[in-house]
Amino acid sequence: VNRMISSGLQGVEFWAVNTDSQALVNSLAPNKCQIGEQVTRGLGAGGNPELGEIAATESRQELERAVLGADLVFITAGMGGGTGSGSAPVVAKMSREKGILTVGVVTYPFSFEGRRRIQQATEAIEALRANVDTLIVIPNDRLLDVVEEGTALQEA
Repeated sequence: VNRMISSGLQGVEFWAVNTDSQALVNSLAPNKCQIGEQVTRGLGAGGNPELGEIAATESRQELERAVLGADLVFITAGMGGGTGSGSAPVVAKMSREKGILTVGVVTYPFSFEGRRRIQQATEAIEALRANVDTLIVIPNDRLLDVVEEGTALQEA
């Protein structure tokens, strides 16, 4: 989201949604929504997608306000951890129920991130796929093929 904002993309209302209050402080998004304050206490979902889902459900009213009046919602998230994996399908379902064209753009973990994270990502992607009009999945491993050697991971 920060890269899209920094690129000067116009005509878009950016929202950062996270369970981690510190991540929101570091976001350039003009609109921020901390989800799951009761369940996570602002400390993130700890890699637990169930906690991410509970957090999104807990904050449903705030999320509904965020998409109010939208014609199109893009949901960007990293899959495999807690907040993105758990909350993205909830936000997508809510958006589609409101008749909003909903597109998911997510990343799939690097193969070296381990089986647990990959399994969580796979399950989250299937849950998201069932609730979006279009889904784009970007495998992080593919980034290693298309960037020059020595490029910082954040820049890839």
